[in-house]
Amino acid sequence: MTSATPSIRLAEPAPGPPAASPTALAFRRVIRAVAVAVILPGLVRSAELDAPPPGAFTIVVIPDTQGYFGRGTKATPTSTDPLTNPVFANHTRWIVENRARQNIVFVTHVGDIVDINNREQWQLARACLDRLHGVVPYGLTVGNHDMKNTGDSSLFQEFFGAERFARFAWYGGCFRPERPAPTISGNNANSYQLFSAADLEFVHLNLECNAPDDVLAWAGGVLTKHADRRALLTTHMDLGPLDKPKDNDGFVNDPKGRMRWVKIHGARGNSPVQMWEKLYRHHANLAFIFSGDQSRTTALTLAANGSVGNLVRSLLSDYTSTGPLRVYRFLPSQDKVQVITYDTTRRELVETARYIKDRHAHQFTLDYLIKPVGVSSR
Repeated sequence: MTSATPSIRLAEPAPGPPAASPTALAFRRVIRAVAVAVILPGLVRSAELDAPPPGAFTIVVIPDTQGYFGRGTKATPTSTDPLTNPVFANHTRWIVENRARQNIVFVTHVGDIVDINNREQWQLARACLDRLHGVVPYGLTVGNHDMKNTGDSSLFQEFFGAERFARFAWYGGCFRPERPAPTISGNNANSYQLFSAADLEFVHLNLECNAPDDVLAWAGGVLTKHADRRALLTTHMDLGPLDKPKDNDGFVNDPKGRMRWVKIHGARGNSPVQMWEKLYRHHANLAFIFSGDQSRTTALTLAANGSVGNLVRSLLSDYTSTGPLRVYRFLPSQDKVQVITYDTTRRELVETARYIKDRHAHQFTLDYLIKPVGVSSR
């Protein structure tokens, strides 16, 4: 992994200082500061990324979008204002505005689409994501906030079921459980998409948080069927504290890596380590795993060798539902992927974050050799 500075074009620098640093604020105040920045854009610098070079293409990863305000929200519980999510709205607006300029070929959401699993927040989430619908291929991951502890994701399925995507040629399908309670894991809670860019063919999987064994078996079948395509995967929970922290300090300071604990599905749920052992490591075409979930880890990258000698890179991005998202700029002519963390609210590159100060955790370049992919071992 090497550092790199993405090119950026400044536009209308603002005279005023940025909002107060998140290092001195609690989560609720961080979110409120972002809301102010949205309302008063003159308080922040405005900048746009330069277009990528010819032949390059972009995949956008949207981190957790739990920053809801207004009636019935955790951030503003006593408010009577209408429900809003300014950061989520900014993300999808920026993607649409920059789809052609950045050559955005696919968008994926790491989960925790909502903060509270209720109809009002799902309605707003759908309104935000409607901007992408029919404009760019995209996939959604079900996070722990998007379902009940049992794994019931019925509200997600109501607003983002398979029927919503069936008309698109890029939509591959979803897991259909052969068991009772289809609201657990069914109807697009686990899905895949097919797309191409720069003469490269891709398959992308969205797997719910702590996906059970039957979901992993289905996902393995998808990767095997499409072993001639380069594979990408998004799941909610992958990197973070190795073991479940005993206190708040542990979320920040405990050893980090692929997590060994679960949040959802009870005994049926697989930890990230189990998902690696049962699925990820066995497929030679799998190159990248995107995840969120752990805001106090914020940004983390892990490279691991699979059982067939394949290198799999796992990348966590969770910026506490503030302004940043991830722009993965694929550069086939250079055999590299430029990882750009860009704040769609402040319109600037992310150089530091509350828990991770090093800019190289937010702006860096990965080697990615463009060559024929192997065949899955399973």
